[in-house]
Amino acid sequence: MVMPVPDDPVLSMAAGCFVTLHDRSSRRLRGCIGRLESRDPLLKSINETACSVLQDPRFRSHPVTVEEMVRLDLEISVLSPLREAANVLDFDPPTEGIYLMCDGRVGTFLPQVARETGWSREQLLTRLCTEKMGLSATAWQEGGVKLLKYSVVVIGPEPLVKETVGSEVGVFGKGNVFRV
Repeated sequence: MVMPVPDDPVLSMAAGCFVTLHDRSSRRLRGCIGRLESRDPLLKSINETACSVLQDPRFRSHPVTVEEMVRLDLEISVLSPLREAANVLDFDPPTEGIYLMCDGRVGTFLPQVARETGWSREQLLTRLCTEKMGLSATAWQEGGVKLLKYSVVVIGPEPLVKETVGSEVGVFGKGNVFRV
């Protein structure tokens, strides 16, 4: 696919992004794929990430179906450059995402996770270690841990699929259409 040249200079800047899919009624996560950093223009990063989100490996046993797509909301998080934290607790949960490096493993939580769950710094780090990194709940308290943080600009949520004329359904905006 040939990417259009954007009129907005922000879309030409290199930036990381995440694309998240939630069930509109339950807010249940159905996919979240992203890049913390990118050398590609933001428009290209968003396009590639949006195309990948339907294949989130966490949902291989329960993939997103065509029928389900009309009930999903799409949210795009555009990330600031990563910044080194002074220590592992040096972040503001509702406004900063975290990227933890520990025992050769890495994991991240967008700031939306803290806002949606109400978890404290300690709870976020514990859950990140156990749920995303496969480590013990206290791994973040051990030596050799490095934390980077970032802020996001959130776009959406917007319906993933917009009904169009007849039996066509538009996905990810004008021009990307499939038949159901």
